[in-house]
Amino acid sequence: MYRERLAFSHKPLAVNSNRLAIPTVIVKKVTAFAYCLLPVAFLLISNVTFSQEKDKRPKIGLVLSGGGAKGFAHIGVLKVLEQAGVKIDYITGTSMGAVVGGLYASGYRATQIDSIFYNTDFDELLQDYIPRSSKSFYEKRNDQMYAISLPFNKLKIGIPIALSKGMYNYNLLSKLTHKVRHIDDFSKLPIPFLCIATDIEKGEQVILDHGYLAQAMLASSAFPSLFSPVEIDGKLLIDGGVVNNYPVDEIRKMGADIVIGVDVQDDLKDRNSLKDATRILVQITNLDMIRVMKDKQKQTDIYIKPDVSNYGVISFDEGREIIKKGEEATFPLYEQIRKFADTLGNYKVEKMKVVKDSLQIKNISINKLDNYTRAYVLGKLQFKNGSRICYEDLKTGINNLNATLNFSRISYTLENNQGEDELKLSLTENPTKTYLKFGIHYDGLYKSAVLANITQKKTLFKNDVLSLDLGLGDNIRYNLDYYIDNGFYWSFGLKSRYNTFNKNSTTDFKNGQLLGFLGLNSINIDFQDWSNQAYMQTVFIQKFLLGAGIEHKYLKIESDNLIGTNPTFENSSYLSVFGYMTYDSYDNKLFPKEGWMFSGDIQSYLNSSDYTKDFSRYSIAKGEFGVVKSIYKKLTLKVQSEAGFKIGEDSVHFFDFVLGGYGFNTINNFRQFYGYDFLSIAADSYIKSCFTLDYEIFKKNHINFAANYANAEDGLFESGNWLSKPTYNGYAVGYGLESIIGPIEIKYSWSPELRKGYAYFSVGFAF
Repeated sequence: MYRERLAFSHKPLAVNSNRLAIPTVIVKKVTAFAYCLLPVAFLLISNVTFSQEKDKRPKIGLVLSGGGAKGFAHIGVLKVLEQAGVKIDYITGTSMGAVVGGLYASGYRATQIDSIFYNTDFDELLQDYIPRSSKSFYEKRNDQMYAISLPFNKLKIGIPIALSKGMYNYNLLSKLTHKVRHIDDFSKLPIPFLCIATDIEKGEQVILDHGYLAQAMLASSAFPSLFSPVEIDGKLLIDGGVVNNYPVDEIRKMGADIVIGVDVQDDLKDRNSLKDATRILVQITNLDMIRVMKDKQKQTDIYIKPDVSNYGVISFDEGREIIKKGEEATFPLYEQIRKFADTLGNYKVEKMKVVKDSLQIKNISINKLDNYTRAYVLGKLQFKNGSRICYEDLKTGINNLNATLNFSRISYTLENNQGEDELKLSLTENPTKTYLKFGIHYDGLYKSAVLANITQKKTLFKNDVLSLDLGLGDNIRYNLDYYIDNGFYWSFGLKSRYNTFNKNSTTDFKNGQLLGFLGLNSINIDFQDWSNQAYMQTVFIQKFLLGAGIEHKYLKIESDNLIGTNPTFENSSYLSVFGYMTYDSYDNKLFPKEGWMFSGDIQSYLNSSDYTKDFSRYSIAKGEFGVVKSIYKKLTLKVQSEAGFKIGEDSVHFFDFVLGGYGFNTINNFRQFYGYDFLSIAADSYIKSCFTLDYEIFKKNHINFAANYANAEDGLFESGNWLSKPTYNGYAVGYGLESIIGPIEIKYSWSPELRKGYAYFSVGFAF
């Protein structure tokens, strides 16, 4: 318009006395300048338009299939995509594809996911490993006794619903997704994401595009028989690979223009390849998926099929090789992939910054339970409302709940509550309340025995457990334990046990008087101990177990060596009170690699039926401390110290500290000591130290060397002799195997004070 107006201005402008006339030369210069600007303006407009069109690049969607450990190949594919500069706009995944895809969508880069998987112990993941430190003292005892545990319901022995509840996996995923834990709409993640699960009751596909990300990833990867189903919004969900192992339709609906798909699922195998249960199960679940895969492949613009046929769904130990297979399958398509790279240079691969995993727990909500109280649950969690915790604390609390076996399903979410976290805990009580447990054992003191146990939960009150052990063999034994666990509050229990054995002993429990009178070096004794306790205990500063109680004990000791005289030299009942404090963080009772323990107790004997007519009130105090440290790869050092002494003028010598032997269950004040036979050294006071070097030559196989030293005599601490050079020394070399029936150990021990050595052989857990 401006140009048209100039075209009609041929006449000079008239000069008006009332107006300022514009000189013709100025008009000509302005016109010329305008003509010069027009091309520049045109170029600017064209560049803006071109840039806008160029910026409208196709949206890239990534589909990651399921395949168990074979899904490691997804990481290799992601590495190449990042190298090519391809920005992913949408991700869908199933099973392992959901795990890798969910982590990538939450902000992790390929190298970070690689590092995460490399540092994950998949043996512990598959076994739903619960560290020993997370178990209560009652549960630790169970772990140290039984080789087999079977659920028992309505007079039928059951089998578990799956190998693992998946809690190890869930705790790990919760920690990894900490930064996005409050994002419940997966389209608002750094990369929009969804995953697929299967409603096991309806056999239908369930799209998980909202909720708690870690929970969705767990449900999508809940492989049947390996992991328990996951309940979300009232639906019982398992691995999405059962119904849709390659969610390409879903990513198109999300808005993807170009689809890159990674397929790691198996083709049909022949009979020669179907040699284990997992491969057969995978073949069954893949039948429908393989049939529909051809159509899904046609909907994929770039189809990547890593060669993972030689790996199984649980080949986690070959993860490095599988990742390389993903890279190898993607590189031949590099130039084709490069066409979809972000050519503007706006996309840069940046590692997600890992923020401190601190959680401020504003509130803990727990669903209604029939048989367990809120105090019980909080006692297992070991934190309350208002606590500041980290994910390791949360993991420990969940492990504590899982270790009880009282809950068949455990789930939780962390939701935003006024800028803090609300822990919503969902627990499904285990319908199985009865368990049958079995074990075997042999040692040089109690000889051989088969252990049968029945454990009943919810017998009389909430939070209670009743356990009865019966040992049948050379020496009949039993152990009855009833316990009401009230968590943070005081818990209560009753115990009853009976022990008996026959043994040639170098101690006569009478301070050597009987052996001296008979002129013997040893005496054959029949020993019977029947003890009953009522006690209460609580957790002190969330680590130490603090307790006290009352005990009735019946003790009978007799010998066939006493020909012509009364064969019984003890037949009394005793009443006593006791108190104790215990802490135990060993990661393994017999072959620990890390941790420390402490135990201390005092017992006061108040009354006796006094068969020997020499009873007077007195007390016994004892304590033990141990620490274990890995000093080089599979080499560990274990250091133990213990001591005990009487308090009072006189003592009952039947309760003296008796040292010697190895591999047996230590009742009363019997203590193990290398280099000496069972029941060899007796005194009312003692101090002992032991140093053990253990080397795991290969998995679960150990060789070890031990040295122990002790001073033991009546009134040891009053005389000051406990500081003198050790009177008793013993050494041992041995081999140990962690077997399915418990530890199997062979040790040869010797002492410089004795002419002969001793061989100790034990099988199974001591009881």
